[in-house]
Amino acid sequence: MTLSDVFSPNGLLASRIPGYRLRPQQLEMAERIAAAIENNKVLVAEAGTGTGKTFAYLVPAMLSGGKVIVSTGTKNLQDQLFSKDIPMVRDVLGSPVQVALLKGRANYVCHYHLERAQSDGRFASREDAADAARIVRFAKITKTGDKAECSEVAENSPVWGMVTSTRENCLGQDCPHHKECFVLAARRAALDADLVVVNHHLFFADVMLRDEGTAELLPACNTVIFDEAHQLPETASLFFGNNVSTAQVLDLARDARVEGLASARDCLDLPKVCGVVEKAAKDLRLTMPVEPGRFSLAQLEERMGFDNGLVGLIREVDVLAALLETQAQRSEGLENCWRRAGELTALLRRWQAGTDTDYVRWGETYTHSLQLNATPLNISSIMQKQMSGHPRAWIFTSATLAVQKDFAHYCAEMGLADAESAAWDSPFDYGQQAVLYAPTGLPDPNTFAYTEAVIRAAFPVVEASGGRAFFLCTSLRAMRRAYDLLQEHLQRAGLDFPLLMQGEGSKNELLERFRRLGNAILVGSQSFWEGVDVRGEALSLVVIDKLPFAPPDDPVLSARIERMKAEGRNAFMDYQLPRAVINVKQGAGRLIRDETDRGVLMICDPRLVGKHYGKRIWRSLPPMKRTRELDEVLAFFGGGR
Repeated sequence: MTLSDVFSPNGLLASRIPGYRLRPQQLEMAERIAAAIENNKVLVAEAGTGTGKTFAYLVPAMLSGGKVIVSTGTKNLQDQLFSKDIPMVRDVLGSPVQVALLKGRANYVCHYHLERAQSDGRFASREDAADAARIVRFAKITKTGDKAECSEVAENSPVWGMVTSTRENCLGQDCPHHKECFVLAARRAALDADLVVVNHHLFFADVMLRDEGTAELLPACNTVIFDEAHQLPETASLFFGNNVSTAQVLDLARDARVEGLASARDCLDLPKVCGVVEKAAKDLRLTMPVEPGRFSLAQLEERMGFDNGLVGLIREVDVLAALLETQAQRSEGLENCWRRAGELTALLRRWQAGTDTDYVRWGETYTHSLQLNATPLNISSIMQKQMSGHPRAWIFTSATLAVQKDFAHYCAEMGLADAESAAWDSPFDYGQQAVLYAPTGLPDPNTFAYTEAVIRAAFPVVEASGGRAFFLCTSLRAMRRAYDLLQEHLQRAGLDFPLLMQGEGSKNELLERFRRLGNAILVGSQSFWEGVDVRGEALSLVVIDKLPFAPPDDPVLSARIERMKAEGRNAFMDYQLPRAVINVKQGAGRLIRDETDRGVLMICDPRLVGKHYGKRIWRSLPPMKRTRELDEVLAFFGGGR
């Protein structure tokens, strides 16, 4: 069977899928991927929205006859591939390909920890106790143990953390429920499958585990396909680095207390020492500001009490480890806690010492925890090492990888020196379907009242579009301010467009409400810039407040900039600008999702037109009609109704 037999106007896809039409870009992309798979090549492929890249890689992958891993950036796409796209392609091809879905262990109910949580019974609220009872019922009937299938319990319920395992607290072969373990069942299915669907986090977690000599999570395969590959540099940096958090210490103290109640009630010192460790972890978190943020090493060290707090935490975890050693042989759980205490002490000491100059040390605060990170300044050599083993094909694809069809930035960052590359434009008629509007008269983005100016400029467009808008902000503070200002403007104008904001519910819930309402305005930050698909009139306007340059005081970015300057390179042109271009392309990609969609992309940042580098950004966007005149935008909406 040839690819033309599948993709041609009278081929298998056209005959089996209603509304399928041949797109030359899709067939060309499938042919390039098939050639890369056959010759064990590295291919970096950008495919504009509407190309149909999912089918373009799934068809050659299934026809190749080898073992394939498909890795996605989000669990949403992972689930969509497994439950919708792959079964459809497999049916069309009549393929016997065996498929498995594999997620990180935090997605699967753990029988051991569920049992422990039930017997301990220390739930923070009645609702948590009810959630635990629902999970118990779910665990008895589910085949997979995947929490995504347990619709009765919210994804963000705190109980999930108590009834799933981590790599640290998994008892492995010592677990009394080893034979019925959902994680092991999912891994066995993956080993037996021809095509395994994972996400980037799991893929890199496995790469690192393999480095540490642990059994492979993922089977040896012939082809790796990364979809949403623009996310890889960030994910790889996270996993090729080292981190340790106060949340891990609190988890250890909680687990040690529970295990002590179950197997060492006579060890009266254990609850006391666990309490001291918990206090030390919380005290270290309290040396940092309450608001979540990212802090350089210098900022951490200048905080009153941070250095002493870290020394104190290491000392108390050491004391706990020594006590657990005396109780370790009384149960598998206590032995596991002893091992974890030793590992956490080693991680904290390693971060404290910080001897490797190729890593930048920094901290990130969350509501209740502080994470200490050591991130590599350059991942290219680590990536090359991971790819240099067994010969196989590596496919990197996304709608946003290049800057004006130039992949040099991405390939350099990822260490893909010998990669082939290709780009296909979207088949949509952007000249007819969309307008790029860069308003005049906006102040410098760093001015105090910039968000007010953005809302003033955007509101007439919002009125003309009848709501149906995304406001994409580059910071949470700007998002909240934009939301408040829009509320005021809507009330003053007497308009009842529903106003939604990121964080009011899960991403999927908000999108479902947005689609259903039909005239809503959704204000979002980073998580709505990508991986969001709203087709039809419900989304007709996308407003971007600022060009999404990462803040220069970000600890990892500033360290990388310093390193690049020391090497005589232009950090802005070689690193910051290409990243901003890819982010703008992601945000812009929310607008036109279908051949019948129409809409306006409004980029408020005056640097798009006023700075020399702005040209590189808008030339990387799809070929929309461009205007600076509000009247032309209003006419576009007036003529489209």
